[in-house]
Amino acid sequence: MASRCNHGSLLEYLRAAIFVAGLLLFVTSLTPGQTKPDTSPPAPPASSGERSKTDKTDKDDSLYDFGSPEREMRDRQALKEEKKQYDENLARAREASELASQLMQTYEARGDFNSDDTKKFQRLEKLTKKIRSEAGGSDTDPDLKDIPAVLAAAVKRVADLADDLRKLVEKTPLHVISAAVIDQANKLLGLLQRVRFWR
Repeated sequence: MASRCNHGSLLEYLRAAIFVAGLLLFVTSLTPGQTKPDTSPPAPPASSGERSKTDKTDKDDSLYDFGSPEREMRDRQALKEEKKQYDENLARAREASELASQLMQTYEARGDFNSDDTKKFQRLEKLTKKIRSEAGGSDTDPDLKDIPAVLAAAVKRVADLADDLRKLVEKTPLHVISAAVIDQANKLLGLLQRVRFWR
């Protein structure tokens, strides 16, 4: 009987010892190792806007897997895709400028537009809306100010606005929301609507 009690208490003692050892192992894994104290001077205090960005960055960095080949590949692929979209937007702006120039030449030569020209106007409007969207603009009412009263002058202004839009898109860096591009696109769209009304 005594040996059974000793055996039971020994078993309880071993369970308690294993539990304590496991708890100590868990606690020591949570405490950081000792590090050498930082001897660099403290950074100047950040403004509230900078502080919120830093806090967010610190949280993001803890989740970021630095040096991971998969992460680097994903980042490279994302940059490649963004560059592709940027190049496509440049191509749209150049095509829009070319179409507007062709329409102006057609009107100067014939004084009128045919069904092919109507398709060019539609394409020009579609390209301009896409350029505006890529620049960060939304589908709003176009700018209807400063519209020439004569069709010939309006067609010339379409060509000028489209060329200016192309130049703005070419100057706008990747990842930039451009108010100038949005404004120019809205002016061009307003003028295109007016020219379509005249025809």
